[in-house]
Amino acid sequence: MRPGGVRSFALELERGGAYRGGELLCGRVLLEAAAPLRVRALEVAARGGATTHWLQGRSVGINAVSSDFTAVETYLRRRQPLLRDTGETTTLPAGRHEFPFSFQLPPTLVTSFEGKHGSVRYCIKATLHRPWVPARRAKKVFTVIEPVDINTPTLLAPQAGAREKIARSWYSNRGLVSLSAKIDRKGYTPGEVIPVFAEIDNSSTRPVLPRAVVVQTQTFMARGARKQKHAVVASLSGEPVGPGQRTLWQGRALRIPPVGPSILHCRVLHVDYALKVCVDIPGTSKLLLELPLVIGTVPLHPFGSRSSSVGSHASFLLDWGLGALPEQPEAPPEYSEVVAGDAAAGGQSPLPLPQDSDMSLEGPFFAYIQEFRYRPPPLYSEEDPNPASEAMRPRSMTC
Repeated sequence: MRPGGVRSFALELERGGAYRGGELLCGRVLLEAAAPLRVRALEVAARGGATTHWLQGRSVGINAVSSDFTAVETYLRRRQPLLRDTGETTTLPAGRHEFPFSFQLPPTLVTSFEGKHGSVRYCIKATLHRPWVPARRAKKVFTVIEPVDINTPTLLAPQAGAREKIARSWYSNRGLVSLSAKIDRKGYTPGEVIPVFAEIDNSSTRPVLPRAVVVQTQTFMARGARKQKHAVVASLSGEPVGPGQRTLWQGRALRIPPVGPSILHCRVLHVDYALKVCVDIPGTSKLLLELPLVIGTVPLHPFGSRSSSVGSHASFLLDWGLGALPEQPEAPPEYSEVVAGDAAAGGQSPLPLPQDSDMSLEGPFFAYIQEFRYRPPPLYSEEDPNPASEAMRPRSMTC
């Protein structure tokens, strides 16, 4: 028996999984007393917010000085008394007692997140006050996922760009290397495949190697300063392009692993993604083209925006001289299926830490949500409402 007559004191939530803004957070406080228990007050509090913190060193003469950068933003602060403090004690009989509670979450919250220099956390705390005895506390952490819907005109718009660089060796000019790349939209969900279309024109005298990676950038902000961490979460490599040759990527598949969604509306930290297509040039810094991405949680709808996406995708292919779809597109999975499926395989963490020789993240930084449900993935049996004309001649690709 524990001192003070309290056998156990704990918190339970009615359901597991993730919550979103505007939902009702319900649970109960469980108290088991070994003997009649005098209680002054019992209350629960819900807290949530974002915090960033890091130390930055600098030299002042022969001394090293560290500057402390900290920022806090609060999203949730609720309190509910279960036994009010009236100035008199309440005696609870021996045995098990349950005290239900409920909180209405604010309509807008920020997705739970764990990073090296910052985090977004939500929790429920219960406090038991008794006369002449230290307060007893219990804590329960819960996860919040704010939906990011990719079915918006901005996130359905194609992304494209072009770059070129002169290959040099010492002081001699080895020729021009040009790169152009395009993807059919900006928004994707975990588990989807990004078809990468690219043209690499190597007019130099040395072979070059094209690659594509999806990079996650964590940005932490405090007192006007910024701290960033980068990690490669997915990658693919192409075949070397010889001198005087040109190579086309006609929808090379790059699958998005189970990563956390983009966090764009927090004032102290951001989580951004980008597709970086680069060409490694011997003796010269690499040629790099960056296309922005948004990782969402609501997959592409089967109706409405889907039909417009199919039409724009067909014209997108014609613009690149491909004329027809390279292959049958693959339906995006549910956000929860991607996360839960990886968790079942091997019993390891469903969101493995990205690893890269130059860029790495220490510590967990993704929220894992096993039972978060969205609408089912779209059907992919619709016909293209704007088919390409057979008489139309595809244009030759240029940079």
